[in-house]
Amino acid sequence: MKALLSVFDKTGIEDFGKSLADAGYELISTGGTHRSLADAGVPVTQVSDVTGSPEILDGRVKTLHPVIHGGLLARRDSPAQMAELEQHSIGAIDVVVVNLYPFVETISKPGVSLDDALENIDIGGPTMLRAAAKNFPSVAVVVDPSDYEWVAEALSGPGLDAQQRRALATKAFQHVAVYDAAVADYLSNDPTSEEEMPQQVTIGLTRVSSLRYGENPHQRGALYVPASGGEGGLARATQLHGRELSFNNLMDADAAWRTVSDYADPSVCVIKHANPCGLASRDDVSQAYELAYEGDPVSAFGGIVGFNRNVTAAAAEAMDPVFYEVVVAPGYDEDALEILRRKRNLRILTVAPVAVAPGSSDYDVRPLSGGVLVQTPDAVVENPNSWNTATERAPTPVELADLAFAWKAVKHIKSNAIAFVKDRTLVGMGAGQPNRVVSVHLSQRAAGEKATGCVLASDAFFPFPDNIELAAEAGITAIVQPGGSIRDDEVIAAANQAGIAMVFTGVRHFRH
Repeated sequence: MKALLSVFDKTGIEDFGKSLADAGYELISTGGTHRSLADAGVPVTQVSDVTGSPEILDGRVKTLHPVIHGGLLARRDSPAQMAELEQHSIGAIDVVVVNLYPFVETISKPGVSLDDALENIDIGGPTMLRAAAKNFPSVAVVVDPSDYEWVAEALSGPGLDAQQRRALATKAFQHVAVYDAAVADYLSNDPTSEEEMPQQVTIGLTRVSSLRYGENPHQRGALYVPASGGEGGLARATQLHGRELSFNNLMDADAAWRTVSDYADPSVCVIKHANPCGLASRDDVSQAYELAYEGDPVSAFGGIVGFNRNVTAAAAEAMDPVFYEVVVAPGYDEDALEILRRKRNLRILTVAPVAVAPGSSDYDVRPLSGGVLVQTPDAVVENPNSWNTATERAPTPVELADLAFAWKAVKHIKSNAIAFVKDRTLVGMGAGQPNRVVSVHLSQRAAGEKATGCVLASDAFFPFPDNIELAAEAGITAIVQPGGSIRDDEVIAAANQAGIAMVFTGVRHFRH
């Protein structure tokens, strides 16, 4: 029996090699793996001694040889193929232990060159893994060091059963697929390319945690991160306190983090069912929280709170009377943590800004029956000073500041989205309605008396002037919207008649 070992990550390889040798396997290995095993006193033979060919091209060619791949691919249940092995003096290889060059780690280093990246694309390793995995009924393929212990026990005893072999082969193919996806993603980031969207998209994901269930108890769920690397974001949050996070907790916490991350000033939002029901910016986060909470105290119960600054003790004290599921922030003052931890089940998360890995396409992927939709993120940079005033009256500086705040807010509300804002505070919103007039009505109802003097943001154009008429009745003084309706003239006329200032952005922010 023969085992071929060639690993970049040498965690546990000496002990695993010794276990294989004790079980009667003849070990074959390459370069660094050979040295590790030999230095540990494990009997091992160089691949070059088995193939009769030296490593060439600075190590680019080591295991790409018929002696190796014949030994991996020959079907043990085929007398003809086994006779061919004997004819060519090729020994069958029964175990393959391989993990790959650190491509993702390499491209994540600052200033890495294309040459360095290319040198860390593994060729021989994936080839051996694919060959062994293809022939898994006869060849055990091990790619994960966490499998060494139980595989060694099985090979030292009754052997691996068919289900275990198939599971190891599946893991090997997945490992290679994710690795290749990372390489393809890196190479696809070509600034000279004129292709708007690639013909094919490969997205490799690595599971970081299992969830009790998905969106509902009858659904399974797990959290994954891109295998191509990257840092920060809700998916890599650190949980400091509280119960296990659920699928819905993560969705809502991400909505909170995305919303507050859009603001430069200290800001706080309250999320309920993926929509901001409260949002405010102030110089002090405790004041921002108070105003965000007051935006919709009823909906805030059981919600998620997001901060774009460290949570202070004053902010934590202000949150204390309210039941929240999750709080997410870049950090917490020690006395704030002490206050928040009084609530045993409150999930407390720290999140860092997203740092996309070099070459990462950073696609927004949405499931579709029978497929997926893929788009680039809604990350356009906008300057309120460049917006076009459509009405006779231009917004005042105070109105323009609130319009800018509202325009960022409405981007995070489900379409058809309407936001009422006053003094950099969300006081009413309408989300997810088939009719935009209903969203305006819902915003007015949520704002109540506070609607008077508010500005309004609409994520898409107004198709009819009835929206403007309802906004005027609510006391709206200024509006920001994309413009572009065939009835823009009627909409503008309604705004002029009501004395409302209105600006067109030329940009739409649908969020389905």
